[in-house]
Amino acid sequence: MKKLLIVIVCLIQISAMSQQPIASNSIYVCPPCDNSCDDLKYKKSGKCHICNMELITKGELRNYQKPKEMTIAFYLQEGVEILDFAGPLEVFTVSGFKVFIVSKTTDPIVSQGVLKVIPDYSILNAPKADILAFFGGNGQVAAQDRSIINWIKKQEKSVDYLFSVCTGAFFLGQAGVLDNQTVTTFHMSIESLKQSFPKAKVLSNVRFVDNGKIITTAGISAGIDGALHLVEKIYGKERAKLTSIYMEYDKWVPGEGLILSKN
Repeated sequence: MKKLLIVIVCLIQISAMSQQPIASNSIYVCPPCDNSCDDLKYKKSGKCHICNMELITKGELRNYQKPKEMTIAFYLQEGVEILDFAGPLEVFTVSGFKVFIVSKTTDPIVSQGVLKVIPDYSILNAPKADILAFFGGNGQVAAQDRSIINWIKKQEKSVDYLFSVCTGAFFLGQAGVLDNQTVTTFHMSIESLKQSFPKAKVLSNVRFVDNGKIITTAGISAGIDGALHLVEKIYGKERAKLTSIYMEYDKWVPGEGLILSKN
């Protein structure tokens, strides 16, 4: 009888313990990333098996703040090269950036004579962005428009980064932001960039150049490399790696470009 009572008491204690909530610091969760893994719970630390983010305790979740959503204004001109902007567009949207399209007006523009793009804003009503991006394809000609250059000059002091692909660098050059900077562009436009902006140090045979605030890249696929580098710079290597995996872009090699500043 005594043994039976002991067993009963033990069962009651075990039952009571099972009813008690588990300490929040012993439950691990994925930081909110707007994926299905937001609702998963783990028993130990590590990385989320879905998004690969570092797990945090449920207690830490209360004070967790999601990283700021970065906004990027893609300036597109008539004749812009499709892959110059489409590659980085994929990188930034997959990585969680908010991208909007700006042009001189909101009239449709035609890329390479086949693709019509309707801008979200003109240079007269475009909202502020954290990053301005410029692309090749008629870039040298479009960059001669003083109204566009004046718009860039008004924006450049307030943005976090300036980004160019291919001859998009000519927009930045005309705005004066390439002076005393090390830069690059499309391999067939290296000499032209040197002649147009003698105060800039123009390099060939480099995928991208990071001066800190200003990131210039060579043509087409190099724009994807530069965009992934900027994702890594802002949000970390893990997010950039996940983006490249999602895109099945196995060309990306972190740090392959010329990085003059990590700021």
